[in-house]
Amino acid sequence: MTIDLSTRALEVPGAVLAYDVRTPSTPSSHRPLFVLGSPMAASGFAQLLEHLTDRIVLTYDPRMAERSRLTAPAPVSVEIHAEDLHAIVADAALGPVDVFASSGGAMVVLPWALAHPGDLGVAVLHEPPLALLLPDAEVVVQAMADIAASYQREGFGPAMARFIRLVTVRGELTPDHLTAPAPDPAAFGLPVQDDGSRDDPLLAYNVAMPHYLPDAEQLRGSGVRLVPAVGAEGEGTVARRGGEALAALLGTEPVVFPGDHGGFARSDWTPRNDPAAFAATLRGVLDTGRRGPRQDGIA
Repeated sequence: MTIDLSTRALEVPGAVLAYDVRTPSTPSSHRPLFVLGSPMAASGFAQLLEHLTDRIVLTYDPRMAERSRLTAPAPVSVEIHAEDLHAIVADAALGPVDVFASSGGAMVVLPWALAHPGDLGVAVLHEPPLALLLPDAEVVVQAMADIAASYQREGFGPAMARFIRLVTVRGELTPDHLTAPAPDPAAFGLPVQDDGSRDDPLLAYNVAMPHYLPDAEQLRGSGVRLVPAVGAEGEGTVARRGGEALAALLGTEPVVFPGDHGGFARSDWTPRNDPAAFAATLRGVLDTGRRGPRQDGIA
């Protein structure tokens, strides 16, 4: 089977978005699938896409990442990202779409589902970092603010070292996390010197976004089938706890995917991740009924 790849540019308020449509040569009975992250761009899902050739697949670069670009200096928010997703589906004329959303992208889908529920079929939300749902929310929020401030003050290496320390902690954070000595960027293979740039998609934008608190009643009323998901190897981490907290909020159990937070990609640092197994689990969720309850209460 061959895949026709179409890359398009879409102007939206404050940005130009790059998005891709992958269309298989053989007609598919599956609903189109939008695979997305935030701030991860389409390139981060390349290994997963190799195993999703049986349906039309959309991907995109968030407005501040890779091929997309901001046209006006402004902060971003989950609501702004959500409107970008709506604009892409409308421009592609492929809705409603199923969705696989990872990390910050999974959080962005929640306001999208509320504002434009007709865009969405099944939405699989893999480890959304929903800090405000966690019992240690106050510490996590302060830690995120410290990372954003460190980036503006010291640059990429020191801020990313703080971020890695935060997301690899297993278990609830205590206030001691906030007063611990700053981690050494060199210990993570990160640059120590500040290159002066302040446009990193994660540290300049997503980490600095206002935190999002989902409303269970509103989400149930949207009628969108939301499926919280977690990685098998991330127990206790902030991202996995966010997925578990969303599932609890919606009164369901999260689907467990193989691998870690980025289980859809294998690298030298994550050799046990298996993109093929991850894709198989995703297809099972989308196509064989492991979809969870609809959020309007209808099974």
